[in-house]
Amino acid sequence: MKRLDLYIIRKFLGTFFFSLALILCIVVVFDVSERLEKFIEYEAPLRAIIFDYYMNFIPYFANVFSALFTFISVIFFTSKMAYDSEIIAILSTGISFNRFLVPYLISATIIAILSFFLSAFVIPNANQTRIQFQKEYMGKKYANREANIHRQIAPGVYIYMSNYSVASNIGYDFSLENFQGDTLVSKLTSTRINWDEKKGKWVINNWKLRELQGDKEIYTTGRELDTLLNFMPSEFSEDPSKIKEQLTLPELNEYIERMRLRGSSNVTEFQIEKYKVWSSAFATFILTIIGACISSRKIRGGMGLHLGLGLLLSFSYILFMQFSTVFATNGNMNPLLSVWLPNILFTVIALFVYRTAPK
Repeated sequence: MKRLDLYIIRKFLGTFFFSLALILCIVVVFDVSERLEKFIEYEAPLRAIIFDYYMNFIPYFANVFSALFTFISVIFFTSKMAYDSEIIAILSTGISFNRFLVPYLISATIIAILSFFLSAFVIPNANQTRIQFQKEYMGKKYANREANIHRQIAPGVYIYMSNYSVASNIGYDFSLENFQGDTLVSKLTSTRINWDEKKGKWVINNWKLRELQGDKEIYTTGRELDTLLNFMPSEFSEDPSKIKEQLTLPELNEYIERMRLRGSSNVTEFQIEKYKVWSSAFATFILTIIGACISSRKIRGGMGLHLGLGLLLSFSYILFMQFSTVFATNGNMNPLLSVWLPNILFTVIALFVYRTAPK
C-alpha cells in the first residue's frame, strides 16, 4: 500500500469517526436534557442510566448515522483536497482516477463491515438492555390493543383470542382448532387462557372440547387444563417494532419463518429489517463513490457548495428509503425491492457522477 493510500484512508476514517463522535455527543446531551425529568421521576440509578441506557444507545445511533456521515466525511475532506489543489497534483503524476478511488473503497469496506457486524449481531443485544431500561425507568410499557387475534402455531393448528391482557397475561374467548388437510378434527373453546409463570404452561379455564371422528362427535368439558402450546406470552406483550430491533440476523431469519408459518400480518416489517442490514452496508460504497466524484472537482463555490449538494443527496436517500419501505409495509411492494430500490437509483446516480468526474 502506497503512502498516498494511507494518507487518504487516514483522512477518510479520521474525519468519519471524529464527525460521528461529535454528533453523538450532541445527541446524548439533547437526549439527557429531554429525559432527565423521567429519570428523576422513576428514580433510575446513575449506573443504569450510563451503562444500561447510554452505552447501548450510542452504538444504535452511531449505526443510524453511519451512511449519512460516510457521505459527509468523504465530501468534507475530498473537497478540501480539491480546494488545496492536491487532487490535481495527484492526477497530474499519472495516477488514474480509478486508482485514486482505491483508498476510498478500502475505507468504505472497513465502515461497511463494521456497520454490518453492528447491525447483525451487536446492536440487537444492546437494544435488549436499552429497551428493558426504558420499560423499567421511562414508563414505556407496551399495551397490546390488538383484537380478534388469529395465529397459526403449527401446521394445521390455529388459535383465536378476542383480546389479550399484557398486564395479567390472560387471553379471552380462546379457541384451539386442529385440522388435517381441510378437515376439522377437534376444536377446544374456553372463556379464557392464562400463563402460569411457575409451571411454564398455559392454563385453559372452563373449556369445552369437540372431537370429530368420522360420523362420531365426542364432547368433553372441564374447569381447568394445563397444557403446552407453541406460543409464548412475549409474542403478545412485546411491541412488534421493538422485537425486530432486538433480534440478531440469524434470530431474525428464524422469527420470520415462524411468523410466516403462523400467518402473521407483520412479516413484511421483519423482512424489511432483515434486508436493511445488507442494503445499509452496501449503501456505504455507493455514497462513498458519489461523494468522491462530486467533491474531487475544484469549483467556484468551494467546500460550501459541495457540502450543500452532499447534504441534499444524503437526505434524499434517507427520504426515498422511508417512502419505499412505507409502500412495502402498507402496500403491495415486494419488501426486498423496497429496501434495495434507493440503492438501485443511487447506483445510477453514482455511475453518472463517475462519468463526469475529473479524469
